[in-house]
Amino acid sequence: MATVKAFNKWSTEGIEVKDEGLKRYICLDPTIVPRTGAKYAGQRFHKSNVFIVERLINRVMVPGHRGKKHKLTSGHCTGKALNAYRIVEKALEYIEKKTGKNPIEVLVRAIENAATREEIVTIEYGGARYPKAVECSPQRRVDLVLRYFVHGAYDRSFKSKVSAEQALAEEILAAYEGSPKSAAVSKKRELERQADASR
Repeated sequence: MATVKAFNKWSTEGIEVKDEGLKRYICLDPTIVPRTGAKYAGQRFHKSNVFIVERLINRVMVPGHRGKKHKLTSGHCTGKALNAYRIVEKALEYIEKKTGKNPIEVLVRAIENAATREEIVTIEYGGARYPKAVECSPQRRVDLVLRYFVHGAYDRSFKSKVSAEQALAEEILAAYEGSPKSAAVSKKRELERQADASR
C-alpha cells in the first residue's frame, strides 16, 4: 500500500513531536490535498485533528490583525484558498531546498521552539489593573505560533521584493534555528519576560 504524502511530496513517517505538551495537539496525519473544508467544525478541540500544514494554510488565509492594522496582512487575504495553498507549498519547497531536510519536520521543530509557555492577563482589583502571569494552554500555544509565523512573514514581504512564500519559509527557518530574527521566537521571549516580571 502506497504511503500518503503531504502535497504528494513529503512523508510524515518517523516525525515525532518531542514537546510532551504539544503531542496531542500537532496532528501529523498527512493528506495529499490539505484542505478538509471545515470537516471538524463544531467539535470541541476539532483543530487538533487537522493536519498541521492545513492549519498553517488556514492561518495564511485568515492571519488576523494586530491593533486593527489590517494593511500589513490583508493584501494576501483574497478568500482564495488556492493562493494560500500555493504560498505554503512553495515555502515548504524553499525550506527543503535550503536545508535538505523534510520541511514538515522543520515546521514541527520550529513550532516547538517558538511556542510560548506563558503569557500575561490583566486582572482588575480595587479599581487598579495588574498584569498576572498565566500558563498558555497547548492548543493556544500552537494557534499563537502559527499566527506569529504568518504575521512575521507578511511584515517581511510588505512593500518589499521578498515574496510571501519566501518570507514564510525564512520565518519558519529562523524559528527552527531558535533565532531572534523570527517574529515568533522574539514574541515568545518578550511574552515570557513580561510574565516573569509580573509574578
